[in-house]
This record gives sequence, structure tokens and C-alpha cells, in this order.
Amino acid sequence: MRASKVTISDVTFVADLSGALFWQEQRLLVVSDLHLEKGSSFAKRGVLLPPYDTVATLSRLAAVIARHDPRMVIALGDSFHDRNAHERLSAPDRDALSAMQARRDWIWISGNHDPALPSDLGGAVASEVAIGPIAFRHEPTGKAGEIAGHLHPKARVATRGRSMERRCFASDGERAVMPAFGAYTGGLSIRDMAFAKIFGAPGFMAHVLGDNRVHTIAASRCY
Repeated sequence: MRASKVTISDVTFVADLSGALFWQEQRLLVVSDLHLEKGSSFAKRGVLLPPYDTVATLSRLAAVIARHDPRMVIALGDSFHDRNAHERLSAPDRDALSAMQARRDWIWISGNHDPALPSDLGGAVASEVAIGPIAFRHEPTGKAGEIAGHLHPKARVATRGRSMERRCFASDGERAVMPAFGAYTGGLSIRDMAFAKIFGAPGFMAHVLGDNRVHTIAASRCY
């Protein structure tokens, strides 16, 4: 079981184990917070990380695109770790990105890390996109029908006498915050006040990305 179902404002999405959402009726795939070239961004500041995050992230993205064959992909902001990260993409990584964009619509939502995306990346750039009752944007506002990213939700759960921390989708059926898709992205606990501001009381659900399937757990049971 690589996926689960998540309903947002009466629209049913497939929550993929990779951290992507797929709207089957629209053949629309949504990912958030790729943070491409985070490794090279840190290297510029003297913090040396293995320089393989972009390759790993694009490889996972190619796999989920192959799995669902979307007609449209929306990247919900912070696709690049800094304003100049796109300039550091290697030629093979650019080719891999172009191959994924071929024969499908592609929309880059601008984020706080990449507010001024260039036009030579392929696809279109927007601040937000509305399709039917769903609004796609980078930073969550708490409005009904919203799918956003930015906060990198994660949940800590107890299992078999131990605890583990995993990325998750956070949703109350009216709005959702997506997990970060990037290989080097951290996370923010869903018990943080930032999520309380979006969902109110912790009466929302965490769709936790496990080893083999997506587990749906009440946020109140996480810590």
C-alpha cells in the first residue's frame, strides 16, 4: 500500500508514500518544498554536505510522475533552496527536469526561498493557483479549500514501545499542509503552534509516511 486517500473540501486526493498528492480526476500531481540545491547552498557557506540532494530529489520526483502519469504538475514553492539555486543545476539535472516536464503542464508556485523564479526553467510561474474548490499556494493561510506547503510537517508517534518521527500530510478535511519533498529538508512538529493557528484545536489528522504505507493518525495522538 503506497498510498492513502485524503479528502479536502469534498475533493479526494491520493496521498502518495513519496509525499506527493495526486488528484485523479484532474490528473494533477502536487509536490512541495523540493529545496533543490540545498547542499550546494550550504557548501557556499562552508557547511559541507554530500552534494547529492538534487539528484536524489529529482529521482524520487521522476518515480512518482512515472507512477501516476499526471497531465499537470504543481510544485508548491521553495522548489529551489535560494534565489540563485537554479543557476547551480547541473546539465544532467536540467535534462532530467526537462524530461519530466515533457508533454505535461508544469506550474512553479513561488515560495519564500525562491520568490523570483526565472522563465527558463520550463513551465509557468505563479503566486498561487485555483482549480475548482482547491487553492494551491506556498504559505498556508488556514482558508478552506487550501493546499499549502512551507511548514514541512512531521509527526512523532509511538510504536512497539519506541517512538519515531516521520514526515506527514496534515489535514482536517477542509485544508491541508503538505510534507516537504526534498531530500535534505527538515520538519516542524505538527504539535507546534503554527499548526494550531491553521487548524485550531489539534482535531486534525496526520497522514504519516511510513516504511510501506501511509498511516492516518489523529494529531492529538502524536507528540
